[in-house]
Amino acid sequence: MRGEHPVGLGTNEEVLSHLAAIVAGSSDAILSMALDGTVQTWNAAAEELFGYSANEIVGSSIRLLVPPNREAEADEFLAKLSRGESITNFATMRLRKGGQPVPLVVTISPIRDSARRVVGASKIARNLSETQRAEDRLRESEERLSTLADNISQLAWMAEPDGHIFWYNRRWYEYTGTSLEDVEGWGWRAVHHPDHVDRVVERIQRSWDTGEPWEDTFPLRGRDGSFRWFLSRALPIRDDSGTIVRWFGTNTDVTEDRRQQEQIQLLMHETNHRAKNTLGLVQAIARQTANSQAERAFVERFSDRLIALAANQDVLVKAGWQGGDAQTLIRAQLAHFGDLFDSRILLDGPTLRLTTSAVQVFGMALHELATNAGKYGALSVDTGQIHISWMHDPSAGKFRIEWTETGGPEVRPPESTGFGSILLGRMARLSLNADISLDFAPTGLSWKLECPQQKAILPAETSS
Repeated sequence: MRGEHPVGLGTNEEVLSHLAAIVAGSSDAILSMALDGTVQTWNAAAEELFGYSANEIVGSSIRLLVPPNREAEADEFLAKLSRGESITNFATMRLRKGGQPVPLVVTISPIRDSARRVVGASKIARNLSETQRAEDRLRESEERLSTLADNISQLAWMAEPDGHIFWYNRRWYEYTGTSLEDVEGWGWRAVHHPDHVDRVVERIQRSWDTGEPWEDTFPLRGRDGSFRWFLSRALPIRDDSGTIVRWFGTNTDVTEDRRQQEQIQLLMHETNHRAKNTLGLVQAIARQTANSQAERAFVERFSDRLIALAANQDVLVKAGWQGGDAQTLIRAQLAHFGDLFDSRILLDGPTLRLTTSAVQVFGMALHELATNAGKYGALSVDTGQIHISWMHDPSAGKFRIEWTETGGPEVRPPESTGFGSILLGRMARLSLNADISLDFAPTGLSWKLECPQQKAILPAETSS
């Protein structure tokens, strides 16, 4: 109650001594002043904050600390105090000795005498310089990040761990013509093409559920109603414990890239078509030129090899001349035996993208092997089988492909070496730095090729 001493303290002198110790040891600047603003007391923290010693400031006006543009504020404070009002946690600016400004938060309370009359004021001031500097740094950092996010070429967004999108950059709004209210949460589906949105939702939901990075390509509608294609990616952002705290995603416009790829593909198909026409003309000329039976037999074999070469080219064109899939190549070269796949022609190997050189070499080799098998080997009878396998060993850096025939007529080694043997041996060895094995075992022909994997497989495949 009013007038009682604090618990544990005795006389008024002890109470005053205790309070004085608290004021003197406080890290906040504490001072008192009369109602006219004359400073009466000044603790050590006030000396440190303002640069004035107690001897310099006591008896002087508090206005010594007030910047010229804050005089009205000081007048208002003194008016409030004279009415018995307090000022609590007010952020302001005052001057240090020497005139340097210092940001403060102040609390000013009236001091009353025994008759409850206001006779002065106590003031507690805390330096906000470090806090303000930290806030300034944070604000500058946020401004830099905002500037970066708003001016990158991609559309960008952030989502909660469950996929609820709560932020988009300026590029998103400029392109889509939407507002945050339109697309917050799962509202983004409204700007997706109806033919693609279900697929997109399914794939991105899988990433929300599993935490796996997301990547997809799809069209988005712009503010003008037209659609453009975007390559879109999102990565989970995790805290120190590995928990996903948000997702960050981007959408990169790839419309022009797709158009250029389509144009390139069209040109390659046109070039391929013209090349085939040229090959057809060569075949026609050869047939017209051949007179004897031997010459006609040569032209037939020559034509078959031109067809095999064209099949290789088809595989390469479909892949944009970026190599070709191994199984696609095999099926293309053995297309005339297509009904025998999975019954008499057995394929065994991983999905691998072969280099352009490997497509050319393996394609011609497979053609020669298939031609021989159809005429003399396993495919010349109803009981024969061919087993084609391929693999790569990353630890050894090797690629291997094997052709093995069984169940066919008894095999006899050729009496002479023809162009087919050259294709299966010397050309493959020189082109791919390969080790070749061609075995004419009585039970069935076998051909094996082993080469450095970088000669046969594109780099993206060798890391698998």
